[in-house]
Amino acid sequence: MDPISQLHTALGEPAIRNLVAAFYRRVREDDLIGRMYPPDDWAGSEKRLADFIVYRFGGPMTYIEERGHPRLRARHFPFSIGLPERDRWLELMGQAMRETGIPETEAPTIALFFAQVADSMRNREE
Repeated sequence: MDPISQLHTALGEPAIRNLVAAFYRRVREDDLIGRMYPPDDWAGSEKRLADFIVYRFGGPMTYIEERGHPRLRARHFPFSIGLPERDRWLELMGQAMRETGIPETEAPTIALFFAQVADSMRNREE
């Protein structure tokens, strides 16, 4: 069975949502990727990411029910995303993982998943 789809059971939904909240606290203050987020929809952005991660980690399908297929690359295409943006996203998410105490048993699986997703969002050649 896919280890990613077992993370909802291992972590619990509150922990996943706390992780995303910790990430967004950092993004709001970030000078590189923070400006990519709609300033009038921080709560919506946070909910969409949390719902996506909960779904992808094996939890309820709220994201799919509300938004349909993730189409992540298409949804992020309007933003110029290169190596610096990818790396900053991963850095902030890594900080959020440490802040929220993601267990060492799950952290490598989550980090690899985030690295793959973040890299697939790149749409600018360096």
